[in-house]
Amino acid sequence: MSLPATTHPLGPNDARLTVHTRKAGAAAVAGHNLLIEVGSWSATLTLGDGAALTLTADSRSLKVLEGTGGIQSLGDDDMANISQTIDDEVLKGGAIEFRSDSVEATPGGVAVRGELNLLGSRKPITFELNVAEDGRFSGEATIKQSDWGMKPYSALFGTLKVADEVSVAIDGRLPSS
Repeated sequence: MSLPATTHPLGPNDARLTVHTRKAGAAAVAGHNLLIEVGSWSATLTLGDGAALTLTADSRSLKVLEGTGGIQSLGDDDMANISQTIDDEVLKGGAIEFRSDSVEATPGGVAVRGELNLLGSRKPITFELNVAEDGRFSGEATIKQSDWGMKPYSALFGTLKVADEVSVAIDGRLPSS
C-alpha cells in the first residue's frame, strides 16, 4: 500500500486508545477482564518519507469502561475504585511515551518499531498499524508488564490477579489534511 506523505496529529477526538486486561490466578473466576480507556493522550503519525510515530499518554487518565466475566457485574463505584487503584498502585502517575525507530509501509498499512517508556523503563516494541484507503486505522500491541519492571496487580493473597500480558489497542480515523 502506498501512503501519501502527510503528518497527522492524533488524540481522543480522532481515535480511541484502550487497554485490555485479563484475569488470572486460582480465584480468577471471581475477577473481571477489563476494558480501560486512556482519556488523555496525543500522538503524531508522519507517513511517507521520514515516517515516524510518537505518542504520550497521561497515566492518570485511565478509566475502566467495563468488566466482563466474574461472579458479579461491576458497578460504577467498582469501576471507579479499580481506576483509582490503577492510578495509585500500578501506574503511580508515571510516564507513558512511545517513539518510533522505524515506520515502514506494508500491504495493509505500516509496521512500527520503536521504544516504549513505561514508568521509567525503556524497552523495544513492534506492532502493525493497519491503515485503510478511507483513513481508518487500527493497531494492537501486547505488553508484558514484568518486562517493564511492573508487578501485575493481585488481590486475595495473590489468588486473583491481572495477567502479566495486557493488550493496548488504537482504533480511529486520520484527520482530514
